[in-house]
Amino acid sequence: MLIETETTPNPATLKFLPGRTVMDAGTRDFATPEEAEASPLAEMLFALGDVTGVFFGRDFVSVTAAPGVEWHGLKPDVLAILLDHFAANMPLFRQGSAGFSVPGADEPVATDDPADADVIAQIRELIDTRVRPAVANDGGDIVYRGFDKGKVYLAMQGACAGCPSSSATLKSGIEQLLKYYVPEVTEVKAV
Repeated sequence: MLIETETTPNPATLKFLPGRTVMDAGTRDFATPEEAEASPLAEMLFALGDVTGVFFGRDFVSVTAAPGVEWHGLKPDVLAILLDHFAANMPLFRQGSAGFSVPGADEPVATDDPADADVIAQIRELIDTRVRPAVANDGGDIVYRGFDKGKVYLAMQGACAGCPSSSATLKSGIEQLLKYYVPEVTEVKAV
């Protein structure tokens, strides 16, 4: 089995592609070792001690290294864990744990006004069809968290969370795209 790696815009995060489906539906973001207890794979990665984030996408795993940790030392250990896990066809999650997150299912930042239903539907469609695939290519995900008085609230996950270029992506890319197609959008904010 060969696991390919790709760099991401976030220098602390590498994207690992095992050549098979990781998540059948949704995504899962682990920001702490406690959250990782739901997944034997995420738990083993955090147990390395130099990992501060694990993200499962459709066909990839993104791993974020702790500040000051060099990937040349950490990468072989991460690859060994991933190879062992996927070669043995081990389960991704412990029985009874929440295996995935549904985009938008997190607690909203803003309460969507029913009068804005058409605008919100346009925003969600653009995020799902144009933004999320591009963000997934960079080893992360973006989740809609609300719309209020022209402001769209989005949460960055995986490689995108904490990425130095994420604010530029939000302002120069996503905000401009949404403003162009949905004139009611005045601003995009990260939460």
